Amino acid sequence: MATPVLVVDDSTISRKMVIKALPAGWDVEISQASNGMEALAAYRAGKAEVMLLDLTMPVMDGYQVLETLKREGLNCFVIVISADIQPKARERVLSLGAVAFVQKPVKTEELTRILQEYGLL
Repeated sequence: MATPVLVVDDSTISRKMVIKALPAGWDVEISQASNGMEALAAYRAGKAEVMLLDLTMPVMDGYQVLETLKREGLNCFVIVISADIQPKARERVLSLGAVAFVQKPVKTEELTRILQEYGLL
């Protein structure tokens, strides 16, 4: 059965790059969102067992998505993909429940390693 994967970024180009970086042969059903509100709606619709989440977006940013998921006890495997590589950003997203923090541009090898580490691949 395909794993529901949600790619969240306000940039269409960035979403396409993340999708292209997904491991070949991984059985996924991909959905996309351009902001945090759309991401939470897609999650609640069952479209996000795995969420690949940008931090800087309009309407609702990635931090707010993580805060909402944590506050509501929602269960989702979140990998943050961001150009913001400051140590404080990494610490904050991990404290909010993300399992990993990956720098843009994302590399297939790094996603593969994380997914294998958690038994999702």
